[in-house]
Amino acid sequence: QVLVEESGGDSVQAGGSLRLSCAASGIAMDDACMAWFRQAPGKALEGVAKIRGVDGAKYYVDSVRGRFTISQDNAKNTMYLEMNGLEAGDTAWYSCAAVSGGYCPVGFPRAQFTYWGHGTQVTVLS
Repeated sequence: QVLVEESGGDSVQAGGSLRLSCAASGIAMDDACMAWFRQAPGKALEGVAKIRGVDGAKYYVDSVRGRFTISQDNAKNTMYLEMNGLEAGDTAWYSCAAVSGGYCPVGFPRAQFTYWGHGTQVTVLS
């Protein structure tokens, strides 16, 4: 059974930083594509960042590139999202997702990510 669980969500002032964590079991991150998605109230689910297991290649959506950093610790089987320069527009429910195989799908197609966590709330106060 594959489980992924997020933690680290909080309320923070605009311009501040947070680090989200995603702990996985039942799947090896170096043989998976791991991703962060978010959904703001009244908006569609949005892919934020993903990391390719086979070589650690990272991809970001334009709105967070340069502010957010995705990483993973294969020994701990944990993925992180370091978020700096947070803006009100970053307020959302953040979810961790995974798909086996080590390679990432093109873009952030929700249906191609097999495993999902319950999510964690990030609120940026302006």
